[in-house]
Amino acid sequence: MVAAILAGPAAAATHAEAAAAADTVYRRGLVYTIDAHDSVQQALAIRAGRIVYVGSDAGLAAFVGPKTAVVDLQGRMLMPGLVDGHSHPLQGGAALLKCNLNYEQLGVAQMQTRIQTCLDQTQSQEPNTWLEVVNWFQEGMLPAGTVTNRGTLDSLKTKRPIFVMSSFGHTALVNSRGLQLAGISARTPDPLGGKVGRDASGNPSGILEDAAQESVARQIPAPTPADNFKAATAALDAFRKQGVTTFLDAMAEPPSLEAFATVQRQGLLTARAHFAVLITPLQGRDPKQAVAMVKTLAQRYDQGEIGPIPKLTVRNVKLFLDGVITAPASTGAMLTPYLSLQGAPANPHWAASSSRGPEVYFPAPLLSALLIEVASAGFEPHMHADGDRAVREGLDSIGVLRRQFPDRDIRAAIAHDEIVDPADFPRFKQLNVIPVLSFQWEKQAPDTMEGAREYLGPARFKYMEPAGFLAAAGARIAYGSDWPVDPLNEWFALKVGVTRTNAPQPDHKYAGRLSEDEGLSRREVLRAITMNSSYELHQERATGSIEVGKLADLIVLDRNFFEIPAEQIAQINVLQTVVGGRVVYQSDNFGAR
Repeated sequence: MVAAILAGPAAAATHAEAAAAADTVYRRGLVYTIDAHDSVQQALAIRAGRIVYVGSDAGLAAFVGPKTAVVDLQGRMLMPGLVDGHSHPLQGGAALLKCNLNYEQLGVAQMQTRIQTCLDQTQSQEPNTWLEVVNWFQEGMLPAGTVTNRGTLDSLKTKRPIFVMSSFGHTALVNSRGLQLAGISARTPDPLGGKVGRDASGNPSGILEDAAQESVARQIPAPTPADNFKAATAALDAFRKQGVTTFLDAMAEPPSLEAFATVQRQGLLTARAHFAVLITPLQGRDPKQAVAMVKTLAQRYDQGEIGPIPKLTVRNVKLFLDGVITAPASTGAMLTPYLSLQGAPANPHWAASSSRGPEVYFPAPLLSALLIEVASAGFEPHMHADGDRAVREGLDSIGVLRRQFPDRDIRAAIAHDEIVDPADFPRFKQLNVIPVLSFQWEKQAPDTMEGAREYLGPARFKYMEPAGFLAAAGARIAYGSDWPVDPLNEWFALKVGVTRTNAPQPDHKYAGRLSEDEGLSRREVLRAITMNSSYELHQERATGSIEVGKLADLIVLDRNFFEIPAEQIAQINVLQTVVGGRVVYQSDNFGAR
């Protein structure tokens, strides 16, 4: 699988190549190359989907012929296209089309009103059609500490079963009708890799964590191929407007693969599409059978060596090691227990609890055996780990993998890494493990403050979202939006990666930097979302920088990323997105100056 994508760029344009006219040239710009020296040039030329010249305006003349399109950048910044190394595009596109709470902080009454509006707008679907609600910001419920249960939904004016998915994707809220249809009762055991929330009497509360959602999901009619096609095209439209030219679907299942393959067959794929096929904890009990499933999907959907025209690549395997560290879920696997709130409301205090979260979803011996089986078949692991115990066990398993295959170029990745024990910071470099981070989480917000700070305690909170600490230890940091866990806003994420601050709040409740981490420089965040994410996907010889021989994946911005105040990075707009030399998005303001 790896060898299929390693076709490298030409070392330089030959004299004969230089004599031939380019299809398109860009001149009078600030071309930030992200090459080995982060050099800045003025111009570039594209022929047959590849870059054939990068340099000064003066050297561009040899590439301009009577049919060459000449683009005057008028001083604007041009850079490589963005490579989103961890997202869930089919779910993201589908969420744009569903009842959507839009990640907003809501009180219970507001939440109920929003969902009731969706019910009222779909009265024809009473009484038996499921209502699916997405992007519920559970950690941001108002007031802080608000707990919801099935009664929150049971009081709505409907007989329909309701399924509300949190934006983090690890927690769902279901009404009593939905629980009944799914057969979830007081006698239902917690499944492997999940938890059924219960009230004081032991009855299901309506909260379902991780794998506990599966029995409900089986009751909801699967989207049709037509539904998935619409979701995939909606996702691609969102990606290209943000400047994303390559993405990894970090939880790929057959419907996603088939949807994007259908889009590709119709010539509508506008980004390079990589897929990490999901192996659940239950499937992972039989490593050979699980990997055989992945191989079958790869044989059907992987399209081999990449070129100018976007294709599908199936080379990664996705494993969830735990849930999320934030309360009220607290399903991240921790080395030491979470703290718990004790005492009367007038005199609260925090003390150690007995909960370290769940056990890591793949026990250590099984995880190591599974990774060896995955690598033996030519695939690479992409693991979700939020808590420091999950991160450590993920690193340990990769250590076993490295000893088994000391000479193999296996690009193992651990995504999220929200809490990492300082002793493990240097292990990312030592084991060549790529931390794939979602920079937009590195700010003060309900999830990091009310949902994590007190539950973790100051000793751990000082290292929360440790991008700067990992970079200082030599880790090669890549970026992944995790969309639709958050809105798809790559430029806000890059801004947070640099400043560690939230958007300005009217009440200044979440002003200031998060934790003691210094964050990343502007250069580092751009490299994370271009070259390092390309490296993660074995694509660094073809994308991630503006260099001769590489594919012409590039974007034009409306302002200079390096010259504006850091807080304004979030306001950057993409004016043009180019994939393999083809313009896939262009703003109405592209020609204006």
